[in-house]
Amino acid sequence: MILSHRAALILLLNLLGAGLAVTAQQAHSPVTANVNVQARDLLAQPVAENWTSYNGDYSGRRYSTLREINAGNVAQLRAAWVFHPGNSQNLEVTPLVIRGIMFVTSSNNVFALDARTGRTVWHYQRPVSSGLLDDAAAHKNRGVAVWRDSVYAETDDAHLLCLDARSGGLRWDVEFADKTKQYGATSAPLVVNGSVIVGTSGGDSGVRGFVAAYDAATGKLKWRFWTIPGPGEFGSSSWPGDSYLHGGATTWMPGTYDPELNTLYWTTSNAAPDFVGDTRPGDDLYTACVLAFNPDTGKLKWYFQFTPHDLYDYDATETPVLLDAEENGAVRHLLVQANRNGFFYILDRTNGKFLRASQFVTKLNWAKGIDSSGRPILSGRIPTAKGEYICPGIDGATNWYSPSYNSDTKLFYVMALEGCDQYFAVPRKFNTGETFYNTGTKRPANEHSQKVLLALSVAGGKPVWSYPQVGGGNSSGGTLTTAGGLVFFGDDAESFEAVDAASGRALLHFNTGQRFVASPMTYAVDGVQYVAIAAESDIFVFALPH
Repeated sequence: MILSHRAALILLLNLLGAGLAVTAQQAHSPVTANVNVQARDLLAQPVAENWTSYNGDYSGRRYSTLREINAGNVAQLRAAWVFHPGNSQNLEVTPLVIRGIMFVTSSNNVFALDARTGRTVWHYQRPVSSGLLDDAAAHKNRGVAVWRDSVYAETDDAHLLCLDARSGGLRWDVEFADKTKQYGATSAPLVVNGSVIVGTSGGDSGVRGFVAAYDAATGKLKWRFWTIPGPGEFGSSSWPGDSYLHGGATTWMPGTYDPELNTLYWTTSNAAPDFVGDTRPGDDLYTACVLAFNPDTGKLKWYFQFTPHDLYDYDATETPVLLDAEENGAVRHLLVQANRNGFFYILDRTNGKFLRASQFVTKLNWAKGIDSSGRPILSGRIPTAKGEYICPGIDGATNWYSPSYNSDTKLFYVMALEGCDQYFAVPRKFNTGETFYNTGTKRPANEHSQKVLLALSVAGGKPVWSYPQVGGGNSSGGTLTTAGGLVFFGDDAESFEAVDAASGRALLHFNTGQRFVASPMTYAVDGVQYVAIAAESDIFVFALPH
């Protein structure tokens, strides 16, 4: 069929309006024909050749059984290829790899790459959105989910896209939140039992958070759980009037899942407005919480709140890691989290019971400790109009960048931040189209912040070793650990590093010349192990010489 110039132009404009898939090959590529993710792929724990979801597997441990790269040869690691996706200067994506195909995102772009060479197989692109606030306005995106022969991605304006994994063609597009109400999306989705689970950003923009599940085949909404209770619901006493509509508790990082318990664990952000809590008395459920759901119905099984009545912007969105450990002669099913508030928590994930918590950073003065029920023992330091010196600072003792857990060493690896800020609080009303900060923080002139890679004992909660970083504490590089006895991470001085998982001994430095705002992953193709990480505007992929 031959189109007239006018008809061709109209077709092009329609494609651009809906998002355009630019394919490296016109037909389905033979190399993508094997992308057909089944339940057994997502349920594999731990991962090996494939990296099938944001954290590798459902547990959130970011542990791989691959061991070709080990402590004896990691110093020989070289850059195998580098990919520049464009459209972003601060990539936060963790790549997925399914049978030799890598999927990465950059703002509203999705790429399928040959994982051996970095060659583009297909590219889906969609214009970035206008009229957004905060993180959504920065067009951040942390990756995709894959189920059967479909790829799922969230856009900056909170649309869930379903793409053909073989060609990048758009199958369906669902708006799951309204950008005109200051919602956005920055997360990678998570597929569980044929549902695509999503959350939103916008907790500092005066929105009401939620977790939602969509049918992976049709895009039809299956359930939605509002993380700020409405009038008459449990916990609503904290939200008088219409304050519940602007209470925050957004869900901007992917959760984890226990298939044996059929329980989905999802975490929530801070309460809004930040720093001033007069309009939201009480604990402010379900802000700064981990929530346990039935993933098929969205029914809440239990919750645990790390920072009740949060005045410090201590999101709980760090990965809730699932692991099993022997305690008092019995195997216990645990959920562990290094929280932004500076405490390392151990919960029983079957029922949410608090077991213990320990301080993992030195600079901490907002609380004196954690009591036997899991609630903080407050020090009385709160933001004021004149300013109050509070530790950890606004960036937290850690943040959204990924921790990892190695079942061989039984150590939990987290990038911590030693730092404090001056917190200021001046009440103001919510205004549509403006962020809902009341009011902000300032770094004292003599304050020195430092990133430290910590290896924490789950049994004792204390650091077994630490690896202080050189830099200004401005990076957001997460961790990966492997059966090769290694921990990989993006350091605070623009270098990709590897250390011995048992001792913290430095083994590899590769200077990328770019700041890290992402977490590493590993995979294998044709028996060759690769390690990948995003650094500012590029994806770096490493392998041993062959």
